[in-house]
Amino acid sequence: MRFKTIMVLDQNNVHQIQRLIPRLSEEQIYQLERFTEHIQVWNEKINVISRKDMDHITEHHILPSLVLAKVIPLQPGNHVLDIGTGGGFPGIPLGIVFPKARFCLIDSIGKKVGIVSEAAKTLDLSHVRAKQIRAESLKESFDFVTGRAVTALPTFLEWAAMRLSKTSKNPDSGVFYLKGGALEEALTTEEIEPKQVYPLSDYLDGDFYKEKYVIHFAARDVRRFAHKRRTAR
Repeated sequence: MRFKTIMVLDQNNVHQIQRLIPRLSEEQIYQLERFTEHIQVWNEKINVISRKDMDHITEHHILPSLVLAKVIPLQPGNHVLDIGTGGGFPGIPLGIVFPKARFCLIDSIGKKVGIVSEAAKTLDLSHVRAKQIRAESLKESFDFVTGRAVTALPTFLEWAAMRLSKTSKNPDSGVFYLKGGALEEALTTEEIEPKQVYPLSDYLDGDFYKEKYVIHFAARDVRRFAHKRRTAR
């Protein structure tokens, strides 16, 4: 697939994208643009994302996904699971940024999975697949698990623990989760210490990004946390 020009993205958004991921080619930026258009078209038919976000897809969905892409240390061949992908966030932007990794995007809603599958095909992302399945029913193992406001954090970490590979060769294997709200209170309640917290406001300008974070939990800590919760029941 060959792209020649960048067409629709606001120049400020293009600048922010290039500042976040300087290595992105013009083709990859155009893929992000085409994905944005794909969401706009389908959102007229079914509720892929909140309708109040329709005029802010780049700011509210693409750019936060790219912050995650900036901080997640993927290596070629790494296998990534995106739980509750919805309209394909953060999974499709990650797939655009990392063409040498492999991605499985799952959701329980078939219509959304169909839209994400079509997006991957349209963008020629052969290393990205979408599947209608619940995380608890999946049988594969992954180097990383991602998600974005899918469910309560403890529940998400338990799902992730079942899917994280115990033999990953990536030393930073684990969960990268996009979360908003009062972070310290949430983490204290959940009794798990993140390996690293990345405030979106460190990377993006604007009030929208305040109190929003990418949280990295190490795989071993996620498994320990999930085991503790299971044995406490």
